[in-house]
Amino acid sequence: MLKEIAVGMGLGTLIFLAIRGVDIWPLLLLAALGLLLFLGGFTSRIQWGSRSRATLGSRTTVSFQDIGGQDTAKNELIEALEFVLRPQDIERLGIRPLKGILLTGPPGTGKTLLAKAAANYTDSVFLSASGSEFVEMYAGVGAQRVRQLFHEARQAARREGLTSAIIFIDEIEVMAGRRGQHHSHLEYDQTLNQLLVEMDGMNTDDDVRILVMAATNRADLIDPALLRPGRFDRTVRVDLPDRAARKAILMLHTRNKPLDPAVDLDRIAQETFGFSGAHLESVCNEAAILAMREAASRIRQEHFKAAIDKVLLGERLNRHLNRDELYRVAVHESGHAVIGELVKPGSVSSITIAPRGMALGFVRQAPDDDRVLETVSELKADIAVALGGSAAERLLLGEQSTGAANDFEKAWEIARRMVTAGLSSLGVVQEEALSPEVLYKTIQEILRDSQELVDELLAEHREAVQLLAARLMESETLPGDEVRRLVA
Repeated sequence: MLKEIAVGMGLGTLIFLAIRGVDIWPLLLLAALGLLLFLGGFTSRIQWGSRSRATLGSRTTVSFQDIGGQDTAKNELIEALEFVLRPQDIERLGIRPLKGILLTGPPGTGKTLLAKAAANYTDSVFLSASGSEFVEMYAGVGAQRVRQLFHEARQAARREGLTSAIIFIDEIEVMAGRRGQHHSHLEYDQTLNQLLVEMDGMNTDDDVRILVMAATNRADLIDPALLRPGRFDRTVRVDLPDRAARKAILMLHTRNKPLDPAVDLDRIAQETFGFSGAHLESVCNEAAILAMREAASRIRQEHFKAAIDKVLLGERLNRHLNRDELYRVAVHESGHAVIGELVKPGSVSSITIAPRGMALGFVRQAPDDDRVLETVSELKADIAVALGGSAAERLLLGEQSTGAANDFEKAWEIARRMVTAGLSSLGVVQEEALSPEVLYKTIQEILRDSQELVDELLAEHREAVQLLAARLMESETLPGDEVRRLVA
């Protein structure tokens, strides 16, 4: 009724002004613009509401047994979930229940899976959203979406006949960044403030207990008010899997795949150092695809090796180099491989001059074990391997090429880490107190010493480099055993 009266009064006013000779076109333009803004905000609210009803508020079937590795993160998370499962004991002992759990770690390590498993473990309704979904150009929309998300969590739990719900917000740093950094408008701050209000209003005596879980790989960007006790009480670190965890993940992702009896998952886990769970799943999937292309009945070890190269470097390219360029690539990669075997025996897994992604060739190294700490000798060995390619070009071909640019960047970065970690001739230093000149000279000193060592080693094993480059020209890809035979 009020809307009809307001519309009638507005039309009557416009007609009166037109009769009086007033130019009403600016007013009509302003009215149309306001209508468009109103409809845009209303449409975004409708889209959010329909999306939340369609995709949020469901049960999950993911369990902690479906997540390979991450034993520490799983145990810490299970301990934090006890307040959802045992509300009577929590109340009897006077324990303040946890309201929020923050999962931090690199991408692809299983943070979303852990949140889904937590919902299954506690028999809770699971609702998920991304931090970017709460940021809108219309003021107040983000805060309304936060309110609606919590309302939907309670409604979904009641519909399912459950007493708990888990809200999972991925990329929470987008909506929960430090306040005061967005000077264009305060929509970000309003959204964060509403999230803080909703979490403060969560009580243990509610008919539906809500636990907020969030994931980020940039915890340093989150506003401190969200991380204080009473909001996100626990921070669970979800790191890249170690060797044992990688094997467990590989076993999970290959349980529905026909493997050749000769497949060695231990070896694959060793060769995938630094891979996340998502990378390992992709390796298993790509190996199965390669087996299907060959019409093989089982997935063999060579399929996994090719899949590792594809995930690491990308698809093989149909880039045709002339013979001189191809031989230079072979010499370059042979230098890396020979130095790698000399300074880190048994580390070379394979060597290839088949172009993939941005690399014209590649030497894949598999460490004996994962390294948490690195010594001076290990860092110097890494620098030597990086410099081996350009040194081999200079030794056998008389000059270097631009193909060593990435190698030099890697060597420089390792040397810089040595200086800032107090492992150089300067001793213990503070990076901010170092002048650029002193830092530059110290890094150059480290690189110069490593370059002299590499030149001496390659001069002694010149014939091995030549033979390995010749074999690469014939076979394109060679296993690490062939490198070790030539070096020996």
